[in-house]
Amino acid sequence: MASPISTSRPQSHSHTAAVVKPPQLQVLTSPEWEDYALLDSGNGQKLERYGEYILIRPEAEAIWKPALPAEAWSKAHARFQPSGDEGGGIWEVRRPLPERWQVGYKSLRCWVQRSTSRHVGLFPEQANQWDWIQEVIRSAKRPVNVLNLFGYTGLATLAAAHAGANVTHVDASRKAITWAHENQILSGLQDAPIRWIVDDALKFTQREARRGRRYDGLILDPPKFGRGPKGEVWEFYKLLPELLQACRAVLSAEPVFVILTAYAVKASAITLYYALSEVMSAWKGQVEVGEVALIETSGNRLLPTAIFARWSA
Repeated sequence: MASPISTSRPQSHSHTAAVVKPPQLQVLTSPEWEDYALLDSGNGQKLERYGEYILIRPEAEAIWKPALPAEAWSKAHARFQPSGDEGGGIWEVRRPLPERWQVGYKSLRCWVQRSTSRHVGLFPEQANQWDWIQEVIRSAKRPVNVLNLFGYTGLATLAAAHAGANVTHVDASRKAITWAHENQILSGLQDAPIRWIVDDALKFTQREARRGRRYDGLILDPPKFGRGPKGEVWEFYKLLPELLQACRAVLSAEPVFVILTAYAVKASAITLYYALSEVMSAWKGQVEVGEVALIETSGNRLLPTAIFARWSA
């Protein structure tokens, strides 16, 4: 998937140009969904099915034309109409739709519901990562402590817990933590060893380092911009390097995995590759890097949603 990088050689025979070996870029998809489907996309929107309900949400990456006719789009139960504010807007309900309903992915279950933003409590494109998290935890064949930062409604946390890990889940939103705990109960994992923490991700990780707590796995899903519970400001480019150093300080002597995902930022997957490679340089392992995408059922297209880098021992 990687594009070749051309290197020019100087005319002088006394110097040889370095040959840069680019990382091999991957595209992660999640084809094993039953309760979710990307039905179509185009004109800056996506048509999605969550269980038996169909939603229309904004999607900046969908710059092409829809593959399905307007009639198919008219069957949506609700459409999110963005306002001028970033992330703001209102839901336009077109057909009877419950306040919330359940969907499942393999052993995991979660609540889907309309929120004050376009988000519905689930990022279905991350299912590939949930599978990978479970695989590396089980392959470790030993107790694994996991720290999930910016954990949102907890699907990655539940995937790790289902594989046998002890998980600390951190998010700045008390509402998201409550939602995640409800998903824990839905998934039958109410007895799983999960700590739910409402806190600023960076400050919490720095305190964990001072307390001497160590983790074998890290899940990082930082937003482009956000605020902590006490008004702390998160800015991706400004604070990500500091967060990565804090994460390095809480890694155990024999870490198992680290995942870093970025949404809606003007960054390349190659940027994440070098950032994570630097953090994990003291340990033997491999770094995979690329894009996360949804498979469209109507037009045979891939809709890119995020970039990622992940390290495994």
